[in-house]
Amino acid sequence: MNYILFGDSTRNNLLPFTFLRPLADIRVGILTIRQKWEKYLGASTSTLTEPYLSQKYPLVKEDDNILLNASYFPNPDLVREIGMLQPNQALVQGEVIIALRLKAENLENMDLESPEGLLPLETAANAVKINNLWDIVTLNEKAIADDFTLITRGRKSQPLGEHVRVKNPANVFVEEGASIEMAFINASTGPVYIGKDAQVMDGAMLRGPVALCEGATIRMGAKVYEGSTIGPFSKVGGEMMQSVIMGYSNKAHDGFMGHSVIGEWCNLGADTNTSNLKNNYEPIRLWNYSVNSFVSTGMQFCGTFMGDHSKCGINTMFNAGTVIGVNAQIFGSGFMRNFIPSFTWGSVSGFSTVDISKAITVAQRVYARRHLQFSQQDEQILRYVFDQTLSFRRM
Repeated sequence: MNYILFGDSTRNNLLPFTFLRPLADIRVGILTIRQKWEKYLGASTSTLTEPYLSQKYPLVKEDDNILLNASYFPNPDLVREIGMLQPNQALVQGEVIIALRLKAENLENMDLESPEGLLPLETAANAVKINNLWDIVTLNEKAIADDFTLITRGRKSQPLGEHVRVKNPANVFVEEGASIEMAFINASTGPVYIGKDAQVMDGAMLRGPVALCEGATIRMGAKVYEGSTIGPFSKVGGEMMQSVIMGYSNKAHDGFMGHSVIGEWCNLGADTNTSNLKNNYEPIRLWNYSVNSFVSTGMQFCGTFMGDHSKCGINTMFNAGTVIGVNAQIFGSGFMRNFIPSFTWGSVSGFSTVDISKAITVAQRVYARRHLQFSQQDEQILRYVFDQTLSFRRM
């Protein structure tokens, strides 16, 4: 069977993180949504996504295809129901399509938001769907635990070492090549996953559920609380609580980050702090690209959501409920505005537009530091998003 992941209208609610990637490649828990589906299915997937992303994430069609809504997380019951679909049947949750089975000739002109000619079958599974930016935060703690079970089932952890202080070591899994120095790990509150070639330095304190992905580093004396994911090849210091770093980003120094999501290729300067609570304890509002205004999250705790390639200088202070676009460059004293558009450069005194050619040069440099190549496809995507976000810079 050929599996294709598609994004529904939820994609726009998940901007800025879906500017440079399909919805399927957002990380929640240990794994991205795509990785979750591929592990459950035991098969690779391709992507039906926005035209400007399709060259980097090409669609693969075969005679018989199952399309999967990437805003849903897989689970055994859901996968079992999907496996029973017949051609021209759709698995739904109310009005929302979870999966559908189509022949290649019927795939071309199918409207996935309101398809016609399909037999809808209501799911009986407990289907979890991501709908908003803040869901990445609220769903992350359970997603770590679910991914931990999925990844480690039937496998044996590498030894922790006698110099590591651990509570409930059976709930800690260490991959090959990982290094844990004189650290403190409390896994009684949830699992702790230490990925391949990851490093936990001296004096670091981890309280599960926590995920440290491949090649990532927790620096000396850092405090990482439950519900936190440190994505591949990222560095974390200071204090981190109920937050997700998607990958290749650094919060390497002291400072607090809570109930926040950081994209890829970001850098937070030393002593950057993200407020996650209003003084009046009211629910926090967050910028939403779908409606071009702020919406209530219903959450009392909500931090900063920083798009890919964005960076901030030392001592930066972010208000509770801040959304930062792609490739924003932020510096200076005082609390920043709580919506910073993509490709802007500045501080509380004002912002100007980033030079796109300079932004590409910087991206090439940061990729090279990780022995990766910023491709022509990456450049085209970045230039497209630069053009498409112009209206926000004029606000």
